[in-house]
Amino acid sequence: MSTEPRGKRPGRPSIGSGNEPSGRRPQKMTTGRFGLYAFLVITAAFFLTPLYVMLATSLKSMPEIREGNLLSWPIAPTVAAWVKAWSTACTGLNCTGLQVGFMNSVRILVPSVLLSISVGAVTGYTLSFWRPRGAEILFGALMMVAFVPYQVFIYPLVRIFSYAGLNNSLAGIVVVHTIFGLPTMTLIFRNHFAALPNELFRAARVDGAGFWRIFGQIMLPMAVPIIVVAMILQVTGIWNDFIFGLVFAGRENLPMTVQLNNIVNSTQGEREYNVDMAATMLTALVPLAVYFFSGRWFVRGIAAGAVKG
Repeated sequence: MSTEPRGKRPGRPSIGSGNEPSGRRPQKMTTGRFGLYAFLVITAAFFLTPLYVMLATSLKSMPEIREGNLLSWPIAPTVAAWVKAWSTACTGLNCTGLQVGFMNSVRILVPSVLLSISVGAVTGYTLSFWRPRGAEILFGALMMVAFVPYQVFIYPLVRIFSYAGLNNSLAGIVVVHTIFGLPTMTLIFRNHFAALPNELFRAARVDGAGFWRIFGQIMLPMAVPIIVVAMILQVTGIWNDFIFGLVFAGRENLPMTVQLNNIVNSTQGEREYNVDMAATMLTALVPLAVYFFSGRWFVRGIAAGAVKG
């Protein structure tokens, strides 16, 4: 009779014995896994190569750029082009760089994001739980507007804003971004709230809570992941916008993207490619930072119900 203790097999150490790691052994490199890794590497190189070229070119001097080594790293990196793009580059007749456009973009971005997310959250909450008369018609209209090209509405909005005195003003461009952000924000929040248990809403109603109390104390704290998703979408969309800023902002409120276009297309003597690339990188810093630091929250918010409903 074997003297091996019950529960153990000869020649196989128990978990936690310290003789060898526990768990599944890593799979061998198969053709499918190699193809997957190759695809991921090629895709990453495809998207990162333009970023690398812009960064490397922005750190080169013009004599080094003329040598034509596009993919080479600068021999003597310098941030002179970045300083010029920020402070002294000519955006048309004004040579004040992108610093003015950066502040204009911030002034446009902050109220537009806050208003569009706030109104979209309340509208989505209303369509999910309270369902007023004609809610389905309103939701269908919002969805139709979300897929209509916004270029169709530019001329009517220009005429309306001119009568209302909002054309070429900060308030006008904020209203435009809020209006065009509402369909998407309403869809996102409506689908998120619709996925929550209806018993929470009914229990709050039984306890005597009203519209705003249920929204502020119950629904809104549970919507933090989806608020992050909405914020990422709105920040990147509004910051990268060009046509609305060009048409509705006016000369005093031109965002960074419009001034970037003026820098690239303004030719006074020699075209300074390093300044153009530095200006492009400066304009893209905010969306890049949002993607790099909020990607985990974006995926978590999507998984929490952004596409449910």
